[in-house]
Amino acid sequence: MANEKRITDLFLKLVSFDSESYHEQEIGSYLTAKLKALGLQVDIRHTTEKAYLKSHPDSYPNIYACLKGTLPGTILFSAHLDTVSPGQGKKARITRDGFITSEGDTVLGADDISGLVAIIEALSMIRESKAQHPDLEILFTVSEEPFCEGSHYFNYDLLHADIGYVLDLTGEIGTAALRAPAILTFKAVVCGKASHAGFAPEEGINALKAAADAITHIKTGRIDSHTTVNIGTIVGGTANNIVPDLVTLTGEIRSTDHERALMKAREIGKILTDYTVKSKVELKYDVTEHIKAYQISPKDAVTERFKRACRKASIREATVTTFGGSDANRFNEAGIATIVTACGMERVHSTGEYTYIKDLVRSAELTFQLMTIQDSFKTSIE
Repeated sequence: MANEKRITDLFLKLVSFDSESYHEQEIGSYLTAKLKALGLQVDIRHTTEKAYLKSHPDSYPNIYACLKGTLPGTILFSAHLDTVSPGQGKKARITRDGFITSEGDTVLGADDISGLVAIIEALSMIRESKAQHPDLEILFTVSEEPFCEGSHYFNYDLLHADIGYVLDLTGEIGTAALRAPAILTFKAVVCGKASHAGFAPEEGINALKAAADAITHIKTGRIDSHTTVNIGTIVGGTANNIVPDLVTLTGEIRSTDHERALMKAREIGKILTDYTVKSKVELKYDVTEHIKAYQISPKDAVTERFKRACRKASIREATVTTFGGSDANRFNEAGIATIVTACGMERVHSTGEYTYIKDLVRSAELTFQLMTIQDSFKTSIE
């Protein structure tokens, strides 16, 4: 059985660290020592490209650890160290029924402290029970929130896992996402010609008007069951009496079909091009692919193992599609069949974020079952 007091104490300890993205030094050092104390072989020296560490001196290397087992196969378990802002000075409040939230002026950090706690507690349970297990690889990543940047710069030569579980999902314990989206962002810079709006409006070319005309023809929101599009920012103009000569707009595309996301990006580019040419303005349009979509079969070994673990832990399982990205996108791209699982976090990325101690306990017990069940390792990433 998971140790409720140990789980609660660890959760509160990790919440006390300021660990916004690119500022994971304290929590990283603490968990590195924790993994070593549990008997794992830990590596932080060869895990992260030097260019990332040089650019972000207040960050921390990705933490890779391994616990050798006696059962066949290798399984990856991962969670991330960073939180979104506002995440400085976090303080947890606990009610009698085990409801945990922040004081209301910061996030709680359950995203993804709940995942970190479940993995550490499951490893503690293995150590105490001497339960048999396959080789276990643990990866605690940095800067996951900004498009999984830490796992992008991870040294994948270290991994030998056949399958993987990322603990980083909202919802009831027992929920796993088998499908997740590609996430692309786009940026359009529209260049017109400035002139005085009162004395010589004819001499100007209004970049803002051109951009607005184009935007009205770009469908946004939920495009279909697979795809969403959002125009998030538009910035331009200098004064009310000057025809605006420069406008920048940015947006995002998500789709559980990677090719559909790329097609939508091309479609938006064509609309912008057509309307800027018509308005005689110049256009610079750039698209950045952040993470690729993945889909895991319900019959894949990673899914079947999850279902078996839920049954053994007396937890009802459910599989879903998520429109959120995670490090699981990166691991699937690297060839490790990985699903992302719920671990006890709700209303994430807000100051109303919360968790329940009972959910942290259930997540740890499920993770223990995932680590110790004997199973096969045939996988197929679709």
